[in-house]
Parts: sequence; structure tokens; C-alpha cells
Amino acid sequence: MTTYQDDIDAIQALKEQHGPGWESVNPEYVARMRAQNRFRTGLDIAQYTADIMRRDMAEYDADSSAYTQSLGVWHGFIGQQKLISIKKHLKSTNKRYLYLSGWMVAALRSEFGPLPDQSMHEKTAVPALIEELYTFLRQADARELDLLFTQLDEARRAGDETAVEFIQSQIDNHETHVVPIIADIDAGFGNPEATYLLAKKMIEAGACAIQIENQVSDEKQCGHQDGKVTVPHEDFLAKINAVRYAFLELGIDNGIIVARTDSLGAGLTQKLAVSSRPGDLGDQYNAFLDVEEISEAELSDGDVVIRRDGRLLRPKRLASNLYQFRPGTGEDRVVLDCITSLQNGADLLWIETEKPHVEQIAGMVDRIREVVPDAKLVYNNSPSFNWTLNFRQQAYDQLAAEGTDVSAYDRGDLMSVEYDDTELARLADEKIRTFQRDGSARAGIFHHLITLPTYHTAALSTDSLAKGYFGDEGMLAYVAGVQRREIREGIATVKHQNMAGSDIGDNHKEYFAGDAALKAGGKDNTMNQFS
Repeated sequence: MTTYQDDIDAIQALKEQHGPGWESVNPEYVARMRAQNRFRTGLDIAQYTADIMRRDMAEYDADSSAYTQSLGVWHGFIGQQKLISIKKHLKSTNKRYLYLSGWMVAALRSEFGPLPDQSMHEKTAVPALIEELYTFLRQADARELDLLFTQLDEARRAGDETAVEFIQSQIDNHETHVVPIIADIDAGFGNPEATYLLAKKMIEAGACAIQIENQVSDEKQCGHQDGKVTVPHEDFLAKINAVRYAFLELGIDNGIIVARTDSLGAGLTQKLAVSSRPGDLGDQYNAFLDVEEISEAELSDGDVVIRRDGRLLRPKRLASNLYQFRPGTGEDRVVLDCITSLQNGADLLWIETEKPHVEQIAGMVDRIREVVPDAKLVYNNSPSFNWTLNFRQQAYDQLAAEGTDVSAYDRGDLMSVEYDDTELARLADEKIRTFQRDGSARAGIFHHLITLPTYHTAALSTDSLAKGYFGDEGMLAYVAGVQRREIREGIATVKHQNMAGSDIGDNHKEYFAGDAALKAGGKDNTMNQFS
């Protein structure tokens, strides 16, 4: 027996129990609607996807080639189409997730209009996008199953028992489009209570993994911009704890917390850490400060000083009332951040770097793993990196180290198109192609994501269409560049009425009204041109 058949039998029994009043209820139709509505609540999704991520994390620990991936999306439709494409081309959603980027929420989903990535957007926009994404993914399930149900009915009418058996097996073994979402909560949008309340909303919407960073909430900056300000460890750990409490309160006991450190590029702190004894966590944080030794006689009104080993140390305070760290301490601070986060409830790490360099990442992870052997990263394959330039420079350095003559290349101008068909460019592109595989094998990267790729693809495709349509190509720009490709490449959106649920609605009309149903999908529907 299968769930589908079990539901048919259960509804049949219920129908018989209720007698003639339920005569019009078709048990198989109910079973179909239940199959199309597998996840009843966001918490059902959060638990289902948390189980997936925990399984994937264990598989990665056993085999580093079993890493996971995602693309950042900013609308439910974009996420839906991504998963439909994955199923079409790769046949399975296994180890493919979605990423919800705070940058894209700020830039694309705020009622204020486009905003910088500084946590100025409405915090409710984050759980709203999670709910929207899962609404579209569940609709993709309903649509795909609806097509299978239609095929099953046609095979039954044709008396093709082989086809009936095959389609039934596809229904019974249907793989959902619902996958884990790693959701960005920025720096927590306030104090730990605010973080806890927002985390609850995100989990209730379906999030199984929440990423939080160690920047100051009210001074939060994009990870690839200057002016980042971190908080003492105790402040950050309180927010990690707040997220864990949110998971536990809602019954998602295996929810995942991704602790992000921006310390590699953050040279400032808003406040000094509290220290009660030498060598404690607060003392270690303060030890990274840029200080000058002074005597008691040199103290001025309003000075803040630290006493260490009998010496008076005055941290360098900026006009903004922020304190700066010593240059060159970034990697040491990252390592301490990561170890501390893992020892205090985080499950995965995120190290925001200034370039994609496997050995740089691995150097930090090696040190972290000396203390926490199974430490794993979520890594941002960021569009903020100039990937071509970075990897051509890495290829240049490698060739030079190997003794290859690189005099034909200008290392400062390697983006030039004149280098596109060279040994150096081919070596760089191969490094880019294998970056995720190499990073997972060498640097402990469990999950690779691109934060905002669909922001760029939407702009690029729209530019291409606008250029042709409003230029000399006219309608041919759309037909040749979009519709013809949709037809030939099997893109589901070519039948946009079906994609939007028209056929599902027709079937429901038939369930509810039988032969009296007024259906949209008859012979005059122009979508039939794409059959």
C-alpha cells in the first residue's frame, strides 16, 4: 500500500460512515488534494528540512565531496523556477537548497524601495519572503502532481495498464520541490529579545537554518563594504542562544544556526568587552584592540583605560566613539569567533572573506579544527568578488612560482579580453570551475551559495530583451530570445497559464461541480499551441 492508496481507502471509509450526504465526494480526488498539500504548516516544513540538513551534514563529515549548494532568490517565483529547473536537468533536488539574502530583501523587498544592506528594511519582510518561497515551492508540487494525475486518468481511459503502473509509481515516489532555506537574519535586528521574536517568525514560516552575524545591529554593513563594527563575544552568543530558544520553543529541536563572523574585514568595535579575570573571553577580545600605554599622570578626563599586567592601556577611540583593532589581527579574531560560536550552540560557520581563495580559507579552518574537529563552513561565493580577476591573478602567481614565463601578462590588467584565449585564462577558469569541489575538500566548506545571483540574472536577461525589443529586432527579440528557447528547452513557463495554476483550478472545478464545471482549458485555449 502507498500513502496515496491509504488516503483513498480512508476517505472511502469516511464517506461510507457519513452516508448519502457525502455521495458526491470522490475519495481519489481527496487523496490527490492531500498529496498536493503535503506540508500543512511552516513548522512541518522547518522540521522536514532540518532533518534533511542534519542528514547532509553527517554525510559531508563522512565524505567531503558530498557538499551542498544554493542560489540566493528574492521572490517565490524565482525560487520555484530554480527548483523546477534542478529537477528537470539533474533529476533530483538532493543537496540543493535555497538561500534567502538579507541584501536582496533590502534591495528588492522593502516598502521603502531599494535600500543598502544595513538592516534598514522591515524585519517582517524576511519571514514574509520565507513564507512566499514555500508557497511557490508547494505550488510547484501541486502542479507537477496535477500533470501526473491527468496522465494517470488518460492512461486509464486508454486501458494502458503498463502506463498506469508507471505513472502510479511516479506519484507514489514524487520528490517534493520543498528544500531547506538558509535564511539571513542579519545581525538580529536589535537586542536578543528582538532576535528571538524574529527568529520565531522565520521558523514558523518554514526556516530550518538561520544565519546570524557578529556585527552591531544599528551599524550593520554589507559584508563586502567598509565600516563594519563587531560586537564582543558575549553579546553575539546571547543572540545565538536566542535563536536556539526560538527553535526549541517551536519544537524544531534540530534547527541549524549558522554563525557568521565579519571580523576578517571589520576593524572596529562599538564597545569593550566585560572581563572578570585575565584570559577570559572578554580579555581575549580586548587584547586585539589598538592601544597605547600611558601613565596615570597622562590620564585625561573622559579617558577609557584597560589595566593589563600592571600597565595602563588606552584603547584608540575614534570621533565616532568606536574603538579600532590592531591591523593584522583579522584572522586571529576570526578563529576565536568561530571556535567560540561552535562551543556555544552554533552548528555551522560563515567566514566572510575579501576574496575567494581556498588556501586562505583553509588556513583559518585548519586552526579552528584543531579545537573543533568537525567544524564546517557555509561559504559565500559572492558576486562582490571579481572572480575572473581574482583567479587570473592566482593563476599568474602559480605559473610564476612554477617557473613559467609570465612576461606576456600584465598582472594588474588581467581582466583584459586579450587574455581570454590564453593558457593563464584557461587555468583560471578551471580553478573557478573546481572552486567549490576544492574548497569543500580542503577548507571544510559544507555549503556553497551565491548570495544574489538572480538579482544579476534578472538584470542581464531584461537588458538583453530591452535592447532588442526597443531596437531594430522588435518582436523577434522576444520570440527568438525568449519564447522559442522556452519551447525548445522545455521551460515550464512557456505555458504560463498552467504555471499559474489554471489547470489545477480546472480540475478542482470538476471535483466540485462535475459535468457542470466551466473550465478554461478547452479547445479555444491558446496554450494548446504549446502542446
